[in-house]
Amino acid sequence: MQITRQADYALRAMLYLAQLEDGKKAATSKIAEDKDIPPSFLAKIISQLSIAGLIRTSRGAHGGVELAGKPEDISLLDVVEAIDGPITLNECTSDPSVCDFGDHCPIHEVWCEVKADLVRKLRASTFDQLLEREKTLAR
Repeated sequence: MQITRQADYALRAMLYLAQLEDGKKAATSKIAEDKDIPPSFLAKIISQLSIAGLIRTSRGAHGGVELAGKPEDISLLDVVEAIDGPITLNECTSDPSVCDFGDHCPIHEVWCEVKADLVRKLRASTFDQLLEREKTLAR
């Protein structure tokens, strides 16, 4: 399983915003430049994150982008699902009726457990934790 490039860029953009002081906003052009994200791609990502309620955007001289909540309240799962939709490793983890093997599939339970573990880890990983990890790595 691999998350999309769009979700990876969204995570980078959210980490950038998490570093801002409260009440500060960032220009999308600055985010794109600092995080090496194609500006046109970032515009689409910003729109999706805004629709999901993870960021706020405003236009004008004092406009920009900011987190809609505190970094400790926003998880990686929130961002990945805002961009890629619900986590699925195999279509049977969301809808077991699509599996030809039904209740007799020995792999289904493994897929469901792995999916649950991944969702749990992404939900538990918040942007304040990533900021701390980034500080540690910079030392």
